[in-house]
Amino acid sequence: MIRYSHTNLIAKDAHRLIDFYKTALDCRSIGETRDLSGEWLDKLTGIPNAHLTGEHLALPGYEGHGPTLEIFTYDSLVPSASGLVNAAGYAHLAFEVDNVAGALDRVLASGGGQIGELVQKTYADGRTICVVYATDPEGNILELQGWS
Repeated sequence: MIRYSHTNLIAKDAHRLIDFYKTALDCRSIGETRDLSGEWLDKLTGIPNAHLTGEHLALPGYEGHGPTLEIFTYDSLVPSASGLVNAAGYAHLAFEVDNVAGALDRVLASGGGQIGELVQKTYADGRTICVVYATDPEGNILELQGWS
């Protein structure tokens, strides 16, 4: 069996980022908070005296047991990647929403930012996407998309 489990974000301020994802994008607590340290974590991470805290959040649209967004912070952080949409590696988290402009307003009101413009594109099959790139308060890139 193979089943997708979670996506992990390492935050500068886990509490702030957890609040952002709950407020702006309807993620919710499922009671899985973490305060981890010990020899096992040092071995797993390759970081001496590793210590992390954070929480798993249920993603919107998943009832019961679905993939989670895991937001952790380490006591010692290293600088992050460039934060550009064309950087190699993981680029963004995408959320499908009913109202892209409204979701962007919630992201902005919750401390996030916007990259580029909100655009619409109609594909050959007649489906239209409304989409915009945004950021959470720490600069992680989000895609907000709606289809019609």
